[in-house]
Amino acid sequence: MRTSARTIAITNQKGGVGKTTTAINLAAALAMAEMRVLVVDTDAQANCTSGLGVLRDSVRKSIYDCLILGEPLAHVILDTDLDSLKLVPADRNLTGAAIEMVELPDREFLLKRLLAPVAADYDFILIDSPPSLNLLTLNGLVAARSVLVPIQCEYFALEGISELLDTVARVRRSYNPELAIQGILLTMFDERTNLSAQVRDDLRSFFPREMFATIIPRNVRLAEAPSFGKPIFFYDIRSKGAESYISLAKEILNHEKKGAG
Repeated sequence: MRTSARTIAITNQKGGVGKTTTAINLAAALAMAEMRVLVVDTDAQANCTSGLGVLRDSVRKSIYDCLILGEPLAHVILDTDLDSLKLVPADRNLTGAAIEMVELPDREFLLKRLLAPVAADYDFILIDSPPSLNLLTLNGLVAARSVLVPIQCEYFALEGISELLDTVARVRRSYNPELAIQGILLTMFDERTNLSAQVRDDLRSFFPREMFATIIPRNVRLAEAPSFGKPIFFYDIRSKGAESYISLAKEILNHEKKGAG
């Protein structure tokens, strides 16, 4: 039996790569596979919070209260439409949190310490990081056992992934020697374009062991679902987007089984 959750930071320093979509739908897919999942939204935009059906204006306490005001994490955890999927919400207060955290002792380890008392209650903890490298992102990488990197199929993808892997290496050296790469996930893949195929082939040649076999397609239903506050499985379970996130969850679960074996 796992004594503590597998904590995965979903991170990319660039916005618009499918990071929050991945956090929402991977979490839901794992919960549907009877895993106990906690999503921690550390992005001030709170898109992961609203995408899991929690109205931003209804959030009374968020991860901000925990990081800055010392509120126990257990006090802010919310239910979602899936019984085994829970959420630590974000709100607008997080906008200035990275600056406020600078003055706090052991500022890089705040999230790790907050997660410790609840980690045994979950199989997976997924951290949705901001689309920049600030103290909130750093806290996610320090708290995590691995990092999942969504990459959009675009011209500068290879450049972006190299920068991020450099950041992971620095975090490993300075704060979290056990931080591993969970995998690089191709998102918004359009099979009709040569560019998507070229980016896929380039990434697979440079990072053959790090690439997930699963590829997330560019999918209208997948893009629409968050505006309804639903994971794709409650919006259109027959869509290609839903199939791909079920596939990703299976890939991660199989990897975990091999690691435990």
